[in-house]
Amino acid sequence: METIEQQLAQWNRIRRYLDISYSYVLAKRMEKPRTNPVLGYRTAGSRAEFETGELLAAEMRAIGLSVEKHRFTLDGWDFHHARLTYKDEEGREHTAELGGYQTDFDTKGPRHYTLIDAGTGTAAELDRLDVRGKLVLVHINQRNDWWINYPAYQAHLRGAAAILAVQAGGYGEVDEQALNAQNICGPRQAPAFSMSRKDAAGLARAAGLGFGRCAEVTLDAKSTVMPETESYNIVGTLPGEDADEMIVVSAHYDSYFEGFQDDNTAVSLMLGMARALKLAGYKPKKTLVFCAFAAEEWGVIDSRYDWSTGAYNQIFRVRPDWAGRVIANINLELPAHAHGKKHRVRSVYELKRFLSECIRALPAEVANLYPKGVGVVCPVQTWSDDFSMAIGGVPSMVDEFGGGRFMATHYHSQFDNDGAYDEKVYLFHHLFYTWVLLRLDGCVLPPLDFAERLWALDASLTNQKLSAQTEGSFRKKLAEAARRADKLTRWVWKMNQGEVELSEEERVALRRRLLEIFRLAQDCFVRLDWSENAIFPHENTQANLNALHTAAWQLAAGMGKQAVESLCAIDDNHYANAFDPAVVDYFADKARNQPPERLMWGAGRLQERLALGSLLRRIKAEEKAEKPDHAAALAQVKQLKKDQQELLKEIVKAETADLARLSRTLKQTTGEFFAGKGE
Repeated sequence: METIEQQLAQWNRIRRYLDISYSYVLAKRMEKPRTNPVLGYRTAGSRAEFETGELLAAEMRAIGLSVEKHRFTLDGWDFHHARLTYKDEEGREHTAELGGYQTDFDTKGPRHYTLIDAGTGTAAELDRLDVRGKLVLVHINQRNDWWINYPAYQAHLRGAAAILAVQAGGYGEVDEQALNAQNICGPRQAPAFSMSRKDAAGLARAAGLGFGRCAEVTLDAKSTVMPETESYNIVGTLPGEDADEMIVVSAHYDSYFEGFQDDNTAVSLMLGMARALKLAGYKPKKTLVFCAFAAEEWGVIDSRYDWSTGAYNQIFRVRPDWAGRVIANINLELPAHAHGKKHRVRSVYELKRFLSECIRALPAEVANLYPKGVGVVCPVQTWSDDFSMAIGGVPSMVDEFGGGRFMATHYHSQFDNDGAYDEKVYLFHHLFYTWVLLRLDGCVLPPLDFAERLWALDASLTNQKLSAQTEGSFRKKLAEAARRADKLTRWVWKMNQGEVELSEEERVALRRRLLEIFRLAQDCFVRLDWSENAIFPHENTQANLNALHTAAWQLAAGMGKQAVESLCAIDDNHYANAFDPAVVDYFADKARNQPPERLMWGAGRLQERLALGSLLRRIKAEEKAEKPDHAAALAQVKQLKKDQQELLKEIVKAETADLARLSRTLKQTTGEFFAGKGE
């Protein structure tokens, strides 16, 4: 077992070969393959994605890695172009380049359309318009209002040809010319395109647009969805002393637009790390795997969980044997831009202690590249491939990228280019994640602390109306599991510090057992809410109860409008307040009632839906009366509270049973491997 001083010496030797100019140039080379000659796009299953994969495979071979291409099936998308042309009052033609979403639309050359301004695209707005056969212009904030699929499908059901979405904040805020692209989470037959605020304003001036007004335009577009096609994860390997035990470094190579930050620089960072290790002659103990995932941005038609397709397929279908063998995944995203004054590693709970120790041992010169240093946040979320890896049984982490302004300004727009490149930040990522990789490689056992998740679970249960027996049993069993987790963790740390030894056979068996326990915790305690946040099983129902409690007193006080706002915070009901039941129910069904291979990482993790559309409509109708009477609505909300309280009790009981199962496994593991070795 190497000391920290020895690992630092090794890291200092390797860092001389970390060349960010190499990584930068490779990131720029990745921009060349594209489906759209003007805007870029390297989309799932497209020729451009394939060519980029070939480029990366060749680069891995040049570095000296052993390379494999892991094929998998997905739905693909090829977006070639979309251009809208209109004339101003003086007869001059103006052409707007449009962004695309994963839908089918082929005009087969320029085609005339009537375009109509439909406000924000809600059902109430479309009720006042005839959109049949028209292009529907909508202004939406996808971050704060609703995702693109809802107005797109709403317009489709009303007979629209397609919608053109203008970002009214939330995304693309960097410039009036910014376009946007996101995963559609919807059907291929409800077409949608993105239009910049500048072009929309120009069109509005030229045609005198306002709500309900029309303009005559020409659209030339080709967007093709390709069901059941193929793509490849590109896997480069640096063999270690142990061929069975691995660490995976990953980044995705598909992109919207040029994708300089998301995720070219991450892929090239990953290969920059591999290159430095080879040039330094580093001989890893574990096999190091450098995996370029395809289809992170999108890869499944008409699924709420349509992203992280390459990573999900890799760990669940292509190489499920990685679970039990891979001790950690370092996933990389948007690494050449500072997303705050403090760098944060987002990780599974179980790696928090290990990462905190890595940070404490980091030389100040590196940590100080960020004004407020480096920290750890938990847990991993669904925004990137590390979530798929985690629920597949691989402890994972990612450089946190969601906390800064970049997501609202540049992300998924044509302004994700090298204009926002920060050399010092990029250098930090090279140095820090190489350090983490070396520290992981030096571990005898996976450095997992199972107590961290348990204490977070304990803190998350805040409902005050559980019976003393239900809550008491939960707290007691959790405390027992946490004590046993602490005991096992102490042994793991002693092993990693060279204070205790096991035979190689025992060490391998314990490594697999630790990773099985990690997978058990993922299966038992990771669920999703209706905003795709990773939560504990009880949290969604607990939040719904809080919202129902607030709505109840608001209705009792005659505050119907405010009660609607509170109820809209429950599950997907803010959509029910804006779109037809057919639209809301369609997407709710697609989120739950599909085969696991279509729901991927969301399968079985979404909490029960509390559908309140009819209640919301009732309250809004009552509000129109001179003296609103909300007695019936209040009675319904009170009954919903009782039902949700009962559901919460059952969920907490299930969590308690899972805690007991985990506790037994922890105790058994400690006894099996460390009995007779002292304390």
